[in-house]
Amino acid sequence: MRPIRNILVFQGGGALGAYQAGTYEALHKHAIKPDWLAGISIGAINSAIIAGSPEERRVENLREFWHMVSAGLDFGFLPQDDFNRRLFKDWAVLAGSITGVPGFFSPRLLTPSQILLNPDLRISHYDTEPLIKTLERLVDFERVNRGDVRLSLGAVNVKTGNFAYFDNRNTVLTARHVAASGALPPAFPPVEIDGEYYWDGGLVSNTPLQYVLAADGCDSDLCIFQVDLFSARGKMPRDLMEVDARSKEIRYSSRTRMNTDEFARKQILRRAARRLLDKLAPDLPDDEDAALLRSVGIEYDVTIVHLIHRAAAYDSHAMDAEFSRSTVEENWKSGYDDAVRTLTHPKWTRRGKPENGIQIFDLAQAGLRDESGADRSGGSLMREVAQTKELAR
Repeated sequence: MRPIRNILVFQGGGALGAYQAGTYEALHKHAIKPDWLAGISIGAINSAIIAGSPEERRVENLREFWHMVSAGLDFGFLPQDDFNRRLFKDWAVLAGSITGVPGFFSPRLLTPSQILLNPDLRISHYDTEPLIKTLERLVDFERVNRGDVRLSLGAVNVKTGNFAYFDNRNTVLTARHVAASGALPPAFPPVEIDGEYYWDGGLVSNTPLQYVLAADGCDSDLCIFQVDLFSARGKMPRDLMEVDARSKEIRYSSRTRMNTDEFARKQILRRAARRLLDKLAPDLPDDEDAALLRSVGIEYDVTIVHLIHRAAAYDSHAMDAEFSRSTVEENWKSGYDDAVRTLTHPKWTRRGKPENGIQIFDLAQAGLRDESGADRSGGSLMREVAQTKELAR
């Protein structure tokens, strides 16, 4: 039986990242241990804290981070009706933008010395040195670079526009690499690493799923928990605030479902290539085309579990910048509940071997959406392949 690698894939999304922390707590309680963490922006921060903590302290360190960043907006209450909740959240966003977020970022002081001597002042609104200090305190980078858990962090090179991954398989990671992945302009300045400057990887792609799926998985089967902070699906906006929120969701959801379905098609074609190779005549193994099929006909099973934060009707249009204690706790609980609902769902507990090498579960909101939480194991995709063959005849 082939070994299985558990992989956690974390999107960027600012304050919404508490949802990822909640999902991890549920996975931890169900004894699901990550072999690989891949994250962008706040997903990179959560990933680094998990990878850089002893297993027994991972949830505790995540809680310490999220308790700290929400400490400045701890009001001890939350209005119950949607209208006042939305006003409360909008006010919290404004307050955080003025005062900064403890242990994360602080507003720049427009002193003469800063204006004259600090070039970052001219290209960003906030200083992220507090985040670097927080990471150096909470994350054991010796543990990270020992490589017990693989850690991959996405960023974009400011000058070339090229996407880059800082991976502990080939890079000695520091707090600056994590901060670079979350350096979203114009709020935060780019982070300099080895003479190059990097911004938030979400500018190019807000999910590291493609990076994970492109990796060579032939030595093991993969179980990927894709934890998204923005849903590609949503309602028609009713005002300009909701237009801003909806456009942000579409932009930063990074076409997760499209990428997943495209990978599923590739998995089906890999299996077809392997079956075709088995039918070839014995004198064809050295044929160039056969060699090409052999290179893509790698057989390994992939299970993908979608966990997606979904905005409430009362959420602020700037929900990714809303660090109030009540909202952080709400997002954490939502992530925890969604993960528990998934891990205890009969379709998960009774799952078998993936058909055609791929199975996809979206169970957290089962019964609340059109797909009713059904897994997509490849059958519908096989029908698409069959239809394509018919058209080609």
